[in-house]
Amino acid sequence: MELTSMAATWLRDLAGMIWPRTCAICGQTLVDGEEMLCLKCLNGIPLTELHRSDFNTIHRRLAADVRIERAGAMMKYHRKGAYSGLIRRGKYNGRPELLRSLASLYASQLLADSFFDGIDLILPVPMHRWKKIRRGYNQSEVIAKALSGRTGIAVGDNLTARHGHKTQTRRGAFDRHRNVSSVFEVRHPEELAGLHILLVDDVITSGATLHACAKTLTDSVSGIRLSILTLAIASD
Repeated sequence: MELTSMAATWLRDLAGMIWPRTCAICGQTLVDGEEMLCLKCLNGIPLTELHRSDFNTIHRRLAADVRIERAGAMMKYHRKGAYSGLIRRGKYNGRPELLRSLASLYASQLLADSFFDGIDLILPVPMHRWKKIRRGYNQSEVIAKALSGRTGIAVGDNLTARHGHKTQTRRGAFDRHRNVSSVFEVRHPEELAGLHILLVDDVITSGATLHACAKTLTDSVSGIRLSILTLAIASD
């Protein structure tokens, strides 16, 4: 076991000399103990701290006709921002490891604040199967699995996309809601009855996609409780 560990360390160090690990924000070479971001850039993440509020921006965007218990978003999202770029690269440029790292990092803070207490199941916002095949992965599922790895809470697949929908990028609020109003459905709703579900996505903009998912769940499942978690939230 000790020899195996030594060999793994040696191989990692050798790989580091050939392909140095660099900060995903500033490009500086990472040192031992740093993952994805250097310490300076890690401390520069524009955190929201929304999960510490009982009623925050996420509740206001989603709670018109859906009851949301807890809600959190890791960082503020600015379309041209460097940190928001991590999410875009993770989502569109085949870099899901960036999303995993962010989700794992956020989970550490949330665990310290007892955010996950009482959560029974994590459900990612689903992606239609053909879109998932084209992209190679569902970014919300990547985030959900990373959270599961830190918390031990299982990831479910009961929420599905019955058909595809056009991208929400550059759509207005009304068009966003209309675009996803009938996309989602719940398989085996009896399995979710009475559970506290954590609904997970990458970014909240207007909230249309998460609202459509939340409304589908509350309309389909008896006694369900919902909380929301994302990596980022766009400004009002």
